[in-house]
Amino acid sequence: MPFDLVIHTRRLMLRPLQPADVDALYALHRDPLFMRYWSTPPWTSDEPARQMVAVDQAAGAGADWLRLGLVRRDDDALVGSCDLFDHDRQSRRAMIGYGLAPAQWGQGLMHEALLALLNHGFTDWGLNRVEADIDPRNLGSARVLERLGFRREGLLRQRWIVGDEVSDSAWYGLLRSEWRGAGLADAADPPSTGDDA
Repeated sequence: MPFDLVIHTRRLMLRPLQPADVDALYALHRDPLFMRYWSTPPWTSDEPARQMVAVDQAAGAGADWLRLGLVRRDDDALVGSCDLFDHDRQSRRAMIGYGLAPAQWGQGLMHEALLALLNHGFTDWGLNRVEADIDPRNLGSARVLERLGFRREGLLRQRWIVGDEVSDSAWYGLLRSEWRGAGLADAADPPSTGDDA
């Protein structure tokens, strides 16, 4: 996993988080709408953003996760992030996570980003399976996953307690064979570095 990995899509650049992203990360994670279905309450300081960037930069290429900021190519604004984590190398399996600024919802940006991230996971990481855990009330997230070919595989009752709120988890899975069979890999822009994409 090269730490300097940059993936270009039509409208986005997916790249590792940088210290200059702290303010934008904090703005995202303090927004109750952005955090509505997150696994933690909204942030009340920028310290978690600082820690997130520091941990990612310290881990570098040897980490068992990959978190990339979603940066709009037209104005260099950080509008979200996506990640592969809980990488089980033996079983060639990982979890996927993602979040997008509410002002960007409904434009297909997350679909575009996750196409590229999944292509990287199945191709460069050699994954056989990618899993997602979402709040079943998050219908937008469910639509994103289903459009990418994920199948809902189960419901885990009262799995999360965030603040005082108890919520279920809808469990989704996507297999490499399904990804390839659906032709979605061909729809993802190939990763490239630099500004030549």
